[in-house]
Amino acid sequence: MQNNQAFEQAFEILPGDARRGLVLLADHAMNRLPAEYGRLGLPETAFARHIAYDIGVEPLVRRLSARLDVPAVLGCFSRLLIDPNRGEDDPTLIMKISDGAIIPGNHPITAKEWESRLNRFHRPYHRAASETLAAVSVASGATPLVISVHSYTPAWKGVPRPWHAAVLWDNDPRAVRPLIAALEAEGDILVGDNEPYDGALRGDTMYRHCMETGTPTH
Repeated sequence: MQNNQAFEQAFEILPGDARRGLVLLADHAMNRLPAEYGRLGLPETAFARHIAYDIGVEPLVRRLSARLDVPAVLGCFSRLLIDPNRGEDDPTLIMKISDGAIIPGNHPITAKEWESRLNRFHRPYHRAASETLAAVSVASGATPLVISVHSYTPAWKGVPRPWHAAVLWDNDPRAVRPLIAALEAEGDILVGDNEPYDGALRGDTMYRHCMETGTPTH
């Protein structure tokens, strides 16, 4: 389990060669909360669960960034505080309940607190993503490829998820089809094509930074 020490950092940018034209994003890399939020009324064990962050993504993205020598942007706050992979007008931006866990610190919530979380965490993370993508575009002289890395539980609300790897996408197959084909060619990987859920979510990270700009993504 990650260290839940107090922090005020909404994001972390890992360095890499921008000329390579590839950017990694990790919206839910960490499970941290600022000290004043305590644990949002939840037990400590909740922050070892997938409801708090994408388990395993932080070390994976750090290794990929270093191995490929490409920049990455990591979210440094728990999705229980506010979900960077949701649009600002999405009602699930700040969850009241997640996979059976009621989140007392998120309900009731004032409009002022809602806006504060947007300004302190959600918006800075997305500015960092936008600025990193812009820098890579300039350095590489081309539209960058963006890979957003998430993980998922083997079961959700009692429904099994048998896939070893899953590729979520909207309506741009340029990067998606070759990746799925390469994964399937391994022979022993069960690949999910838009499983366990569809990758087309209006207002999410990839919609905001890629679908609206025509950037290839998965």
